[in-house]
Amino acid sequence: MENRLNRLLMQRGEAVQEELTVKYMFGGLAYMYRGKMSVGIVGESLMARVPATHMTEALLREGARPMDFTGRTMKEFVFVDPEGFREDTDMNQWIDWGLEHARSKSASAKPLSER
Repeated sequence: MENRLNRLLMQRGEAVQEELTVKYMFGGLAYMYRGKMSVGIVGESLMARVPATHMTEALLREGARPMDFTGRTMKEFVFVDPEGFREDTDMNQWIDWGLEHARSKSASAKPLSER
């Protein structure tokens, strides 16, 4: 799954690649876009951040469930079982939501000089 996720992220071009880093988090890999977690891999599941406006739609998708890594549901996070990202179009939707979420959080962040 890691190779596939990397390939789909790289298809988004240099602008995304330049702002993308990978960290070990939640017992797996987290792909950080502009310093914000966007998607990741935990075991056999995909982990995705989803903008609040898309959470209802996201949770209706096959294989999706609220992320409860700590025993509590985490706001705007979902786990997706393999049947929910079998096709590249499905995985791309999760990536799109993850990047959209990161962009929305990055845009509202104030530079250190303004804090």
